[in-house]
Amino acid sequence: MDLEGVPVSEERKVSAKSGGATGRYRPGYELVAEQLLAYIGEQDLRPGDRLPTEAGLAEILGTSRNVTREAVKVLAALGRLSVRRGAGIFVAESPGGLAEDHLTHFQPTSMEHVLMLLDYRTLIESETARRAAAQATPIEVRDIRERAEHSLDAGRANNVDAFAAADKQFHDAVGVAAHNVFLRSSVANVRRLAAQSDVLLFHGDTPGSLEVAGHQHVAIAEAIASGDPDRAAELMDEHITTTRHQFERRIRDRLFNVAPRTDAADASEHPDGVGPTDTTPPVTSAS
Repeated sequence: MDLEGVPVSEERKVSAKSGGATGRYRPGYELVAEQLLAYIGEQDLRPGDRLPTEAGLAEILGTSRNVTREAVKVLAALGRLSVRRGAGIFVAESPGGLAEDHLTHFQPTSMEHVLMLLDYRTLIESETARRAAAQATPIEVRDIRERAEHSLDAGRANNVDAFAAADKQFHDAVGVAAHNVFLRSSVANVRRLAAQSDVLLFHGDTPGSLEVAGHQHVAIAEAIASGDPDRAAELMDEHITTTRHQFERRIRDRLFNVAPRTDAADASEHPDGVGPTDTTPPVTSAS
């Protein structure tokens, strides 16, 4: 994801609600992005609706204009907002073409929403794998296998960027092999929403082992190659269940189980006392 245009913030916030009680650092734009998405939901704003100006949002959310600008840029990069020069800030249309208004209010940092999303992924992607095992052509099988192997290689090397590319290509290839444009579109859209959670929940980290995910991709690919629909669906179900457990564990760790860092350590590592200055979100999770 290209967020090169996001400036480094001069202001950081950590709140007890978002993990500050444990001493876990979170950059200010993440917190304001969460507040902004909650505001969109509370106001029942829909795709195409106009939001207040950056100055107006900063006043509503009780934060600085600089941090608000960062949050807006991150949400625009995620496809949740549209910033039109000279026109203003708008709730973005879904790039996947989904017209369901409820998806406008998806909260990527809400445990309830994330778990509902993973439940939907299980339903959609398990059936997609089942259909792929029954209908994949030899060329499609070869493509699925290659993408799975690429993801495993990247996982073993702990190369997050390479894994992100291979992960997307693997799941896309399974969608193609299902020979159903609606299933393929659903897989792409649900993964797009999951990527928003990756960015806002796991800044600079991944919720699980990339290598484990790569091995699971290979196993799914072999079940599809063997023409075993039930096994392919079962393995895809297990794959997403693993992702769910990783999300649950890492969210709990983030909020409750991280030992507080000493003031001395924080001060020596970050002279301004507010944490690191890198605002670049992660590319993917182990999915």
